[in-house]
Amino acid sequence: MSEAVTVGDRLKEGGRQILAGGSAGLVEVSLMHPLDVIKTRFQIQGGPQGVVYGTSMFDVVRRMYRTEGALSVYKGILPPILAETPKRAVKFFTFEQYKKIFLFGAPAPTPLTFTIAGLCSGLTEGFIITPFEVVKVRLQAERLQFSQQTSAFSLARRIIREQGIGRDGMFRGLTATLGRHGIFNMVYFSFYHNIKQYFPEASTPKLEFSRKFLIGLIAGTLASALNIPFDVAKSRIQGPQPVPGQIKYKTCFQTIRMVYVEEGYLALYKGLLPKIMRLGPGGAIMLLVYEYSYAWLQQHT
Repeated sequence: MSEAVTVGDRLKEGGRQILAGGSAGLVEVSLMHPLDVIKTRFQIQGGPQGVVYGTSMFDVVRRMYRTEGALSVYKGILPPILAETPKRAVKFFTFEQYKKIFLFGAPAPTPLTFTIAGLCSGLTEGFIITPFEVVKVRLQAERLQFSQQTSAFSLARRIIREQGIGRDGMFRGLTATLGRHGIFNMVYFSFYHNIKQYFPEASTPKLEFSRKFLIGLIAGTLASALNIPFDVAKSRIQGPQPVPGQIKYKTCFQTIRMVYVEEGYLALYKGLLPKIMRLGPGGAIMLLVYEYSYAWLQQHT
């Protein structure tokens, strides 16, 4: 009987983690998606034959508004909406499970536990999210009015029909996606949980909210700055190639090297500003929504 209760408690805890993580992702993507569109456009432009989307964030938005309409900043939002709930649920749920695996006999999680658990949760998340990223990047790159844009489902069917499900199709850019999410989650979770314990809880709910938001903001900003070369590579591999019909960007490290040789070191940091503007506060929002949602679920379920 006790074993049944233990299993039931574990299942309930896992359900809370999944629901709280999914809620965190849904809130974050709904608020921050336009910055992701701008970031992607920065990353896929450039090179000797590349398309130019704009010279600054304002210029990108201005050109999109003029030629593609006001809603163009929400291009590609359906794949993230469909993916963010399971994606963030996977992020937080697997992080909690990996924390237990990597205790290494310690009574409580150590800094190494948070780091390895974050890395493994990112690799798991990256594998699951790659097909959604392929569709999202293709949609974000389209220079059409929002109302004329290809639907996410139609584009996904076309990719599967023409390129298949493997490394040339729906899992194109898998290594770069794994690198992006693995590094992000490793830094994000490790920084947040390791730093948070050195700052005492605030005396009021508002100050405590501010404390957690600030630490989450720094964690998201730092993780974004460290993983962006993989993000650029992912966007180049998954996005439209400079010459239609010719695959220029093939693999993760080949793409990073090619961007560096042709465009210089700073090209590997294209889209950094909108990325930080999104995942700095976005990272804080996710952690706060997760923690407060999980606490609410613990009290009411």
